[in-house]
Amino acid sequence: MTADFVAALPKVQLHCHLEGTVHARTFRELAGQYGLESARASGPLESTYAFGTFKEFLLTFAEVCKTLRVPADYARVARDYVATARAQNVRHAEVFISPSVWTFFHAELDVVATVAAMRDVFEDARREHGLDVAFICDLTRNFGVERAFATARTAVKLAEAGLGVVGIGLGGDEANYPPELFAEPFAFARANGLRTVAHAGEAAGASSVRSAVEVLGAERIGHGVRAAEDPVVVALLAERKIPLECCPTSNRLTGVVPAGAPHPIDALDRAGVICTIDADDPELFSTTLLAEYELVEALCGRDRLVRFTRNGIDASFASAERKAEMTRELDATLATLFRPSLETKPL
Repeated sequence: MTADFVAALPKVQLHCHLEGTVHARTFRELAGQYGLESARASGPLESTYAFGTFKEFLLTFAEVCKTLRVPADYARVARDYVATARAQNVRHAEVFISPSVWTFFHAELDVVATVAAMRDVFEDARREHGLDVAFICDLTRNFGVERAFATARTAVKLAEAGLGVVGIGLGGDEANYPPELFAEPFAFARANGLRTVAHAGEAAGASSVRSAVEVLGAERIGHGVRAAEDPVVVALLAERKIPLECCPTSNRLTGVVPAGAPHPIDALDRAGVICTIDADDPELFSTTLLAEYELVEALCGRDRLVRFTRNGIDASFASAERKAEMTRELDATLATLFRPSLETKPL
């Protein structure tokens, strides 16, 4: 069965915003606890995260961040993430966090203490369950270059403190804040040992993907599916082996992929682009990593799903030793899944 096969695969998660994993019930509980007035905190539970446009989605994300006010709130989110990740057989994750958004709404929040609280949860998960979770600090475009630089400095500080930060990302309003604006913060982060990824090819087209690669030096591209609009950019991604973090349900709900159109992951993979699969903001999009895998298997077939799973390992920022360990685990799982039953062997 598809569901059983997908569930058995050991997975790597490369494009998941931790704030986007907050359960609707948790959001409502915290909103009530802090007296936050929000239309999303009332009415049917299933409509908590309803939105119609990409802009409305960004505002929904902001509403969630407003309810997270102290390190203990973030530790709660981290514990819930671990439970969900374990249930989906995630073995390694590099999750986005958005300190610039946190402090925009709550200037008094201690970012170091907040990340440390989550780090404690993830260290327990590593020791007890073999689940590795690292952080990527998102530079939020909407706040401008100066604030992005401040977040890059914070990311370096967190990394030097041993709190599990391995890189920076670039999220937010891609259409109005192109990659070129953020070249200096990216260069600073890279010079200080951090890895670099960027959202591109989501709210803006293929040229945004090109700039993320050529100007920012992004090692992975979040989404990137609109690269398919320009064969030259597709060839660039394939030639430079820049992986894409593809999130099919997210792309549908935000209008990146029009209704009725096939998701570009199929064509991009056939063109030689390295593709991985993820869920973006799973609670906000009412999806799971397992559901995204099942969608991609239905579109691309099981063999290519396995390739995408393997791509996730290779595209991660894990150590060479950890990648080799995860590859062996995947190979062993596949050998078991594809082993013929004794009943079907000829006499």
